Order: sequence, then C-alpha cells, then structure tokens
Amino acid sequence: MKFINIGYGNMIASDRIVTIVSPESAPIKRMIQESRDDGRAIDATYGRKTRAVIVMDSGHIILSSLAAETLAARLNE
Repeated sequence: MKFINIGYGNMIASDRIVTIVSPESAPIKRMIQESRDDGRAIDATYGRKTRAVIVMDSGHIILSSLAAETLAARLNE
C-alpha cells in the first residue's frame, strides 16, 4: 500500500483515491457541505484555504490546502 502526503504530515492511501478535484464549482461545494453534514468530511487544511478535494472510495471527502496539480504529481511519482 502506497501513501501520499496531502500536506502538513497527513498521509492517505493512494489506492483508495477515486478523484482529486478543485473546490471552486458549485456542485463540489454542495458535495463538501453534504459530507460535512453527514460526518464524512475530513478537513486536513489546518485552517488554510481549501485548494483540493479528494474523494475516497469509502465516500469520505478529504479537504487539502495543496493544489490538485501538486497532489496529482505526488500521486504519479
């Protein structure tokens, strides 16, 4: 199992990632809010701006302050 650093020492299993998207669009913002309401959102931004949303195969949503492009580059290493 390979782990990917999503910022500030937080690691997630790379084989469980479904997608990495930008949080700017309205549907993604709704998805984040619904996940927060259901308790499925994990905020790993440490109070900084959310720059990437990681959707896991378990239905959890992980918020990261690293850009989606940065996470994709780390995933492809």
